[in-house]
Amino acid sequence: MKLLLIEDDSETAGHIVHALAGHGHAVESVDNGADGLARARAGDHAALIVDRMLPGLDGLSLVRNLRDEGLQTPVLMLTTMSGLDDRVEGLEGGADDYLVKPFAYSELLARVHAITRRIETRETTRLRLADLEMDLIRRTVLRAGKNIDLQPQEFRLLEFLLRNAGRVVTRAMLLENVWDLHFDPRTNIVETHLSRLRSKVDRGFDSELIHTLRGVGYVLRAD
Repeated sequence: MKLLLIEDDSETAGHIVHALAGHGHAVESVDNGADGLARARAGDHAALIVDRMLPGLDGLSLVRNLRDEGLQTPVLMLTTMSGLDDRVEGLEGGADDYLVKPFAYSELLARVHAITRRIETRETTRLRLADLEMDLIRRTVLRAGKNIDLQPQEFRLLEFLLRNAGRVVTRAMLLENVWDLHFDPRTNIVETHLSRLRSKVDRGFDSELIHTLRGVGYVLRAD
């Protein structure tokens, strides 16, 4: 995994980098809150390891800023503050887990793995392509932050397209996987539903996501 460590104590940072790198992880390390916030905003890290007491911008404020901006990268917060109220404040501020110094590096590694597994589990409940997002738990669809109201069959159709984003799906595949039909009913059921879905998902937005490949099938993609 690619990890970001934000720790101002150089000796502690060196030991953490060595321990994580020894298990095959790529660790980027910065020593202050401002630089840490800038790097975390890139959004390309599997997890952040953040010391609570940082120069300039403290770790708790850093995490709160990220959560306010919508960045959900999992965060393990490191601290010398072992009080219950301190831990609760850190968790309520957006951290996913809390580790009190001094700690065993085996525990650090285990906690990093745990928070990344949790975020992966959460992500499987959402499907995304460009500015289109489907929440499989709440049964909602948003595009560019705008709610899109879909009928149950339209929702199933879009879910199948999202799960196969970038791949061509044929009419037969849609009949089998969306309507559970293993034969061609010789109706325009697929075309009708796709037309309705396209009017809701694409109309009024800057770009089209649902594309028809004549004689082949359909593909959901962001050009």
